[in-house]
Amino acid sequence: MFGNLLVNNEEAVAVILFGIGFTMLLFQRNLFKKLIGMNIMDTGVFLFLASMGFIEGRKAPIIEDGIMEMEHYINPVPAGLVLTGIVVSVSVTAIMLSLTIRLYKRYHTLDLDELYALSGHLEEDR
Repeated sequence: MFGNLLVNNEEAVAVILFGIGFTMLLFQRNLFKKLIGMNIMDTGVFLFLASMGFIEGRKAPIIEDGIMEMEHYINPVPAGLVLTGIVVSVSVTAIMLSLTIRLYKRYHTLDLDELYALSGHLEEDR
């Protein structure tokens, strides 16, 4: 039962990281903790993509010694996706941190329930 888990330990860790991040997004009421959960979830996705792109015994797709056969090289697309995802993740994190700081300066809290009540939407819903 656990034979495949021991072989695919990178994928198992990626799923665990994604699960931790996802549960933080679902159950935390603090915006900063939600942001940390989103980053943990991103890390799980990046680890999964990187582990899927790695093949034991193959090299990066840089032609050396005139070897042109594809079975000697790995696919570079997952590595490119991971790099692109990291850039997007850093950008989204920076924007979310700046918005979180502005919300804290205005309302002096990061709790979602308190922010919702202080923003004035509570009276409009009734």
